[in-house]
Amino acid sequence: MEAARLLFDQVLKRDVVSWNLMIDGYAKCGKMETAYEFFKNMPTKNVISWTTMISGYVGAGMYKEAMNLFQEMQIEGVQPDKVALASTLSACSYLGALDQGRWIHAYIDKIGIVIDPILGCALTDMYAKCGDMEEALEVFKKQKKKEVALWTALIYGFAIHGRGREALDWFETMQKVGIKPNHVTFTAILTACSYSRLVDKGKSLFESIERVHKLRPRIEHYGCMVDLLGRAGLLEEAKGLIELMPVKPNAVVWGALLNACRIHKNVELGTKVGKLLLEEDPDHGGRYVHLASIHAAAGDWDQAVEARREMKERGVSKLPGCSAISLNGVVHEFLAGTKSHPQAAEIYRMWDNIAERLEKEGYKPALQNLLLDLDNEAKEMAINQHSEKLAIAFGLLRTKPGTTIRIIKNLRICEDCHTVTKLVSKIYDREIVMRDRTRFHHFKDGNCTCGDKW
Repeated sequence: MEAARLLFDQVLKRDVVSWNLMIDGYAKCGKMETAYEFFKNMPTKNVISWTTMISGYVGAGMYKEAMNLFQEMQIEGVQPDKVALASTLSACSYLGALDQGRWIHAYIDKIGIVIDPILGCALTDMYAKCGDMEEALEVFKKQKKKEVALWTALIYGFAIHGRGREALDWFETMQKVGIKPNHVTFTAILTACSYSRLVDKGKSLFESIERVHKLRPRIEHYGCMVDLLGRAGLLEEAKGLIELMPVKPNAVVWGALLNACRIHKNVELGTKVGKLLLEEDPDHGGRYVHLASIHAAAGDWDQAVEARREMKERGVSKLPGCSAISLNGVVHEFLAGTKSHPQAAEIYRMWDNIAERLEKEGYKPALQNLLLDLDNEAKEMAINQHSEKLAIAFGLLRTKPGTTIRIIKNLRICEDCHTVTKLVSKIYDREIVMRDRTRFHHFKDGNCTCGDKW
């Protein structure tokens, strides 16, 4: 980009194309601050200028910035093209911003933009990842031209919602109408089998990748199978599959086995896998936490504390928990243990009321897995400030009775928060849809669609 910048600086009459090229170049290099400086200083902008910046933000994982710029684009009266719309829908998908996604869908219909395969796929993916599978299916059904990417988006949506049998039905329908699954489709359908614990079907589909479809299984497919076998309690079989892999297993594959050890409390294997992971990925805080949790669940407190101590000595920190809830077009974020929200005082008072009702239901906080050097009272205070609990309290405060509460969480939901959310759904007669790091949990009447294995 240095050569391009020198050339750009030497041009006396710079047109909008040359400015757009510089923005695009810096965005592709990941230098979004510089890209924005060019964008801001442009004497004249066209729709490509806006689209390039929005797409650049999404590519850099700066989803809030992408959505803010899209809103600014609306204020300026610039009609977005299909690429800008698809990119902003991707940002909505990541943030779980269902209200904003719905607004964009309505906007597309209002101005008469034809929903082509790219927009159809983006809308289907957005609704699925924002927790509304019924609307995702409606968008899918209305598409005249259904390409493999669209089918895959739908199948993956059903997968992460724990609706594995529906994912399988659509996978079979896709092939009946002559659409061939690709590598990404197989990742989606194997994920569906894993989350719905369809072991035999998952094994059959994995074998068919090469035997029937003439594709070579990739490492992500092996990762799905390890996850599938592990969740089903077939830990030795999962370990055996890793040992037979034609490629070196990565941290994701070993992480799937470690998570299975946590679920099934296999301390011996979990310790071996955990130590191996720490050697390969020593800067990932989640590995230490997983290993500590396995020891804690087995009552081996010395080893649990040792895992935390090693994490601290290496200067590795755990990603702080963050939960978001979208209401009336505004995304409200909550960080664990903080009072940064403008209505924090009201939210904490609401949580105190919730805690009283939980206690009457016989709930006791799961303090045994909280590895902090605190007394039980302080531990209870810490666990009550987990981000998803604050989001739930806010949702109950700000929505009418009977309204579904939708929450996006950046980490895997902990055991205590999972128990609490089940009880809250029963006590307050609410459906709570929560997307954590890997999947959706639909809480209703005191139950969760994950079957308490996640």
